[in-house]
Amino acid sequence: MVLKCVAIDDEPLALELIKNYVSRFPSLQLLQTFEDAVSGAEYLRDNPVDLLFVDINMPDITGIDLVRSLESKPMVIFTTAYKNFAFEGFELEAIDYLLKPIDVKRFSKAIEKAADYLRYKTATTVQGEDENLYVYSEYRMVKIALKDIEYIESMEDYIKIHLQFDKTVLTLMPLKKVLEKLPEDKFQRIHRSYIVPVSKIISIQNRKLKLPAIELPISDSYANFARRWMKLR
Repeated sequence: MVLKCVAIDDEPLALELIKNYVSRFPSLQLLQTFEDAVSGAEYLRDNPVDLLFVDINMPDITGIDLVRSLESKPMVIFTTAYKNFAFEGFELEAIDYLLKPIDVKRFSKAIEKAADYLRYKTATTVQGEDENLYVYSEYRMVKIALKDIEYIESMEDYIKIHLQFDKTVLTLMPLKKVLEKLPEDKFQRIHRSYIVPVSKIISIQNRKLKLPAIELPISDSYANFARRWMKLR
């Protein structure tokens, strides 16, 4: 699988570095580079691209505004010389953010994420659902093994994914949307604030659902699931 790439950066040296790094990866094909963000955006509107490297801070248009303007968005890896960048980029679900000067090992990790995510998006259900969930946390795409999820908790506009060994991942996403990403037969919503993995339910009693690490309430709206689960036991 070869990823077709475009790089946009107003700094020629930054573009040369990306060219150099891309040439080291047989899985990447660099189609074009642009020092002018407007020209780069025009090219992207007319040409299908798998992966875009784009600088955040450019004089004519920011990389964030450029990506937001695209109707058909490729996977995006933002590059920036600043540790603090605009929060709006989080909403664009970037694969990764690379801090300049970009280290080749860090670049390699970002490429692995992009390839992994593309395989996930193109996987067919014939192979049995993907066993991972992909979300965006701390401005990066994070892969979470479904088997590691203990439960998922809504926190207004965010959700907190509770994992094994007391680890958590916080992401900007409504509970309804993450439920759509999960296998229907493996995860169940039990409350407006909770989703649980069905295989980890220990018991249900008095509208309380017991998991290995916590006991959670079941709301009236999801009482039918509780009755079905108990009948099967």
